[in-house]
Amino acid sequence: MTNQTFDAVSLSIMWDRLVSLTDEIVSTLVRSSFSTIVYESYDLSVVVLDAEANSIAQGTFGIPAFIGSAPVTLRHMLKRFPAETLKPGDIVVTNDPWLGTGHLFDITMMRPVFRKGRIVAYTISITHLPDIGGTGFGSAATEIYQEGLRIPICKLYDAGKPNELLIDIIRTNVRVPEQTMGDVMANVSCNEVGGREINAFMDEYGLEDLMPLSRAIRGQSETAMRAKLRELKDGTYRNRIKLEGFDGPVEFAVRVDVAGDNVAFDFDGTSGCVRAGVNVPFCYTNAMALHAIKSLTLPSIPNNAGSQAPITVSAPVGCILNAQPPFPTGGRHAMGHFVTPLVYGALADAIPSEVQADSGMMNLINFQGSRRDGRAFSTLYFASGGYGALNGLDGWSTLPHPSNMAVVPVEVWETLTHTTVERKELRTDSGGTGRWRGGLGQEVVLRNDTGHPLTILGMGNRTQFPAKGVFDGGDGTLRVHAVEGKPVHAKGRLEVAPGQRITVTEAGGAGYGNPRERDRQAVAFDVANGFVSREVAQKVYGWQE
Repeated sequence: MTNQTFDAVSLSIMWDRLVSLTDEIVSTLVRSSFSTIVYESYDLSVVVLDAEANSIAQGTFGIPAFIGSAPVTLRHMLKRFPAETLKPGDIVVTNDPWLGTGHLFDITMMRPVFRKGRIVAYTISITHLPDIGGTGFGSAATEIYQEGLRIPICKLYDAGKPNELLIDIIRTNVRVPEQTMGDVMANVSCNEVGGREINAFMDEYGLEDLMPLSRAIRGQSETAMRAKLRELKDGTYRNRIKLEGFDGPVEFAVRVDVAGDNVAFDFDGTSGCVRAGVNVPFCYTNAMALHAIKSLTLPSIPNNAGSQAPITVSAPVGCILNAQPPFPTGGRHAMGHFVTPLVYGALADAIPSEVQADSGMMNLINFQGSRRDGRAFSTLYFASGGYGALNGLDGWSTLPHPSNMAVVPVEVWETLTHTTVERKELRTDSGGTGRWRGGLGQEVVLRNDTGHPLTILGMGNRTQFPAKGVFDGGDGTLRVHAVEGKPVHAKGRLEVAPGQRITVTEAGGAGYGNPRERDRQAVAFDVANGFVSREVAQKVYGWQE
């Protein structure tokens, strides 16, 4: 086989092999990490890029917020360290929100892959760190400097030699140095595996250059994406929504221009930044817009630069979706996740069979404190609201969207934090009514059994504006955070005394279609299982026992 052209069968096999290779890098990352946010919740991404910084393959396990960010970060890194100056064993790192993925808590690590003395590829890994100093992961900061250590683009390893000063700076500035550095070194390990596996892949297929294969993969993806975009009706589509910021509501606006096989998103009209850690750098806005259009059109094609080529995204500098320093960005997901339903709403009339009703969305709460044995911890509690309904499909209960992080098992959580999960239960009637019902939210009660005060940093949304139904579907219920039964600010910083209980009431997903058209057996099933009360079944669905 030459390394210039590929028949369809060979290309398919090699493409799948590359995706499998990235998944092996992910597996290394997960198995060697120290924090639950990586090894349980999979807040991570791994990307293989060609020598020209184009993404070829992205790990199957990864979150949408990292779509399209790696090539941009790599180009920033290559400006600082041009390719001709890099050496085998170099590892370049940054957590700068505007060069990486939008907040200080994600570390991006790059390793050049050398073959016979020249760079043939790059591997990049991204993980959310358990702590990076400052106030901690949350929404309460008023400027970026409060949120933690901001690492400029620099070398963590230089020709295989560790940067001991940088390592000491990180360890000195974080609450849980072993855990944080454990995750940093897990990134080092997985990128080492990535370089080894890429060379083994090239040996297996007799390749000395990945560029022809990269062009073939990206070309196929771009062709497929353009074909799907041509199925959309040309035109301009708009949407505007309100959501809670920190001290009051903000507005998101989008204009979607569909022209042939190109789509352009413009977020002009969106509110300005706020003095709280919920502002969204453009890299995150771009990722969520890419996720939205891809999930509506071509979800089956693996993520790479080709599938993103026909799509452009813009947002006015200084709006909350294109935040600039020194605005804080720690909880940028609490706002940025709304880009996806905003786009869905804009395209509801263009492709009604494909859009989804709003979801209750995921909820991250940062717990900082000490266990009964005095050991410090800083970790994330993850829970989710209900999934929005789709055409022909009820929303799943307690399933996140648009992010896809996994929950930490109760046994792992209690062992790690010495807090107790007293109760987790689904909320009857929390899912929006509809021909297809929205997914249910849940109620979780946690008790502080550490013997020490706990600091809780919230990043909750959907506390004022519920998940909206589509095509006459009903809205979901709201999210509520409470301490000892008293509601508290879902994006605030709280101190929780020993023995006190935190109750997290998760939002319900919205419904799709007229509830009077719901299948009678489906309503009876919902009532029998406690998903829908008899009162709502009779009043809204017109159900009779």
